Amino acid sequence: MIKELSVEEFENFVKSSPLASHFQSSNYGILMSEIGYDYDLIGYFDEQENLVAASLILFKKLGIKAKYGYAPKGFILDYLNQSLLQSFTKALKEYYRKKNVTFIKINPEIAIAELDPKSFVKTYNWNTVVIDNLKNCNYLKLKDNLYFESKLPHFNAIVNLKTTKMKDLDKNTRNKIKRSFQKGLEIEIADRSGIDILNEFIIKKNEGNEYYYKDYYNVFIKNNMIDLFLVSINTQEYLLNAKASYEKELEINNELNQSLINNNSQKNINLKMNSDRKLLSYKNDVLEATERNSKDEKIYIAGALVVKYNNRVQIIESGFDKKYKRFNPNYYLHYKIMEYYKQDYTYLDLNGITGEMSKENPYYGLNRFKLGFKPKVYEFIGEYDFIINEKKYKKFLINGTLAKRFNKERKKTN
Repeated sequence: MIKELSVEEFENFVKSSPLASHFQSSNYGILMSEIGYDYDLIGYFDEQENLVAASLILFKKLGIKAKYGYAPKGFILDYLNQSLLQSFTKALKEYYRKKNVTFIKINPEIAIAELDPKSFVKTYNWNTVVIDNLKNCNYLKLKDNLYFESKLPHFNAIVNLKTTKMKDLDKNTRNKIKRSFQKGLEIEIADRSGIDILNEFIIKKNEGNEYYYKDYYNVFIKNNMIDLFLVSINTQEYLLNAKASYEKELEINNELNQSLINNNSQKNINLKMNSDRKLLSYKNDVLEATERNSKDEKIYIAGALVVKYNNRVQIIESGFDKKYKRFNPNYYLHYKIMEYYKQDYTYLDLNGITGEMSKENPYYGLNRFKLGFKPKVYEFIGEYDFIINEKKYKKFLINGTLAKRFNKERKKTN
């Protein structure tokens, strides 16, 4: 039997499940209500009146007398239990057909494969049986996205905070983090007003809804489930580091000058040219740092919004000022987030990457950046539509209503 749950009943059940996610929380329902969704917190009780399944389901109108549902990250139940899945699905169909729901979209957070970070070969696991279980219950499998066409990413990169250390990171990533420290970067946890600063770094990603992340923060901060990080330049530290680097390289450069007098080999010439480039770069840093320091102004150059749920934290959004790309602020930001949470949480979800790993991929740089932090990369089971009214579903599919609706919504919330 399907019943409406209280917030307490729902949260207690979800948090006890291995499928627990902030996307399946009452907070997320409240957030999505800010952008036009209605929502239910439902539970399924077996014959012994035991709560054995639950879900947050969001709703929006498709027409005058029709609407669709969306269970973000899927229903919370044991998908390996075919009997439970069948009985829950049957009850769900009976319950929502009376409420004019045409279909319910799900994208369960069930990892069916792990990707090798070097070869990108997939190793599938026993969760693949869930694909057959869903098919047997008449869930329609949608096309797997190559990039980020679905409502949520098909591949996620997850760092184990308890075991991953600086020395484990990719060499290029380690070097960029070290260089970012030399630039005098520092991180802080900001309040709601900092969302305006974050929006400056992600405005092109978030053209559909400028208030989305403010709503995100407002909803989740009530339960201390969200942190906003901002990265700025400590101009005094930057100046001190720049001067120290310049003076150290100047000594090396003078020694190389002497070496060239004694031996003008190609090796020494190359070393001198490389030192000259470094010296010029450090000199420019000193000049820039001196100017910035004299103005005594705080310069924010990166930020991220992080949700905390159970033993996992997830970077919902991050961005940086492209003018300061050479400061490597995004590398600094992600490393500092890892350091901040490693004592109290087990996993850091870096959010989505794509399953297409070639250099021609427009997201190749994003993939390479996240893989530099040595995460585990998982492929999830994908998106499914549970069709409740087949006649209406086919109508909306043929006339393009579904495609238009979901393209519009991705722009608002991605």
